[in-house]
Amino acid sequence: MKKVLFLCTENACRSQMAEAITNKLLSGMVEAHSAGTRPSMVNPFAVESLKEIGIDISGARSKNVDELKDRDFDLVITLCAGARENCPFWPGQGKRIHFGLDDPARAQGTEEEILPSFNAVRDRIIGELIPLLKKELGIEGN
Repeated sequence: MKKVLFLCTENACRSQMAEAITNKLLSGMVEAHSAGTRPSMVNPFAVESLKEIGIDISGARSKNVDELKDRDFDLVITLCAGARENCPFWPGQGKRIHFGLDDPARAQGTEEEILPSFNAVRDRIIGELIPLLKKELGIEGN
């Protein structure tokens, strides 16, 4: 089974969402993890956005990159410029790529105005990042 690490600054939105979606859609083929350079807490809008598609991350927690530094990954993906700059290398083997996603946590307004920003990130992960993962990891099929 291939192992992937998603890195983001706070491990609150984008990397949490990428980890959960990957583990759901590529179950049995990929084991995904996520971490942050300055972890905070999982954003409730990320939880809500994934809940809409049947993925429950209500029990997830933000993790520091140091918790995973001794693990080997086939692929390390930075999702924000902060993670790309603050983790210029990963000590383990494996390929490293950057897949930039806008930070949905910057959205302001009511819940009805904020949630679409999270859904847009979710949909990019499903529509663009998952196919990229499959290509990079040599996984065939849907």
